[in-house]
Formats: sequence, structure tokens, C-alpha cells
Amino acid sequence: MKKILILSALFFVGCSTTQLVSNWKNPDIVLFDAYKVLIVGMTQNEEARENFETKLRKEFKKRGVVAVRSIDLFDVEFTSSEKSEEELSEVEHQLLDKGFDAILFTKIVGSENRQSFRKKMSQLDTYYGKFKDDYLSYQDIYYETDYYDEFTIYHAETSLYCICVDKERELIWRGAIDIMDPVNIDKTVEDYIKLVVLALEEQDIIFRKEPKNEITGI
Repeated sequence: MKKILILSALFFVGCSTTQLVSNWKNPDIVLFDAYKVLIVGMTQNEEARENFETKLRKEFKKRGVVAVRSIDLFDVEFTSSEKSEEELSEVEHQLLDKGFDAILFTKIVGSENRQSFRKKMSQLDTYYGKFKDDYLSYQDIYYETDYYDEFTIYHAETSLYCICVDKERELIWRGAIDIMDPVNIDKTVEDYIKLVVLALEEQDIIFRKEPKNEITGI
């Protein structure tokens, strides 16, 4: 847990738009392998859904894992109306019959607005000048509407469920990820996917990190 949080912090510092906030792995699972995974990106924005699921499928393919986009499996009629528990159970049985062994499910669960100072305030601790200088330096707090930058944080979750015979759809892993004020959607999607893949690799879930050469360390 500590290792993955450190790695995610480094990832976030590197100008990423995403941050791993929490990370849970089923304590009964040491290693988990999947050979056919359904990728589900839950959003009303069809373009964003297709973009996300397509890029994530590509990452699975690179690692030799078959992945299917929900946009190819669920028709428009399926996602446009509310489903019952019985209907979803039927879907799960169909997935099992088609050879799926896992579902990777991503959704936005909330958002919040925050503010940050447009100006750097680090000089406060070292400032010992006169009142008038201090006042003149910061008087635009009164009248500049853009003195504070407003931004939105979206709270997302990605969960991995096992599709196992004679078992409920067991939760294997869940990551809570914050998306920081996404302006460039393509970059945000890429950052999010990289972070999910990194988290799964660190937990030995589906993906495995490539072993380093003992001599060169590469």
C-alpha cells in the first residue's frame, strides 16, 4: 500500500492530471490473472466513453490480455434505461458463458470546486517592509475577480470484479482517483489509464512489472 501511494505521488508531481487517493486489494487475493476482461466506462458522453475504453483496451492488448469494450457489447437500448438486479445477473451469466473472467468498471462518483491563489504567497514569511508597501502589493484582492483561480476536482473510482463460477461477482481491487480540473480530455484519459495500469502492476493484478536486469538495473 505504501509503495503504491509513493509511486502515485511521483506520478502526480510529474504534471499529471490524476492522483491515486486510495487503493484497496482483496486480502484473500495474492495474485490475480484474467484472460478476457470487459471494460466499462460509465458516462453519458459517448465520445468520452469510446475514447477511454479504446485506449484502455489497447493497454490490455499490449500485455497479451483480451479486452472488450462495453460500447461494443451493450447496445444503446441497454444503457438508456434502468436495469433490474435480475437483468444484471443475466448479463453476468452471459459474460461467464462468453469466457469473460473479469470486469473493470470505471465511474465518476462526485466532484467539488476549489480555489487557489493566482499569486504566490510565499513571500509572506520573509516580508518585513512597511504597511503601505504590503497594502499596495496585495490591494487587488479587493477588486480583481480573477485573483483566485477556481478549478474542479472529479472523484472517480475504478473497480475490478472477478467473474467466477459459483460465486458472486467478487471485488478484487478498487482505486479511488481524483481528476484535477481536466482541460485536455485526451491527456486526462491517458494519465488516468497510466495510473490504473501502474496500480494493477504494483498489486500483481492481471499485469506484472517487467523484471529488471540484475546487472544493469534496467
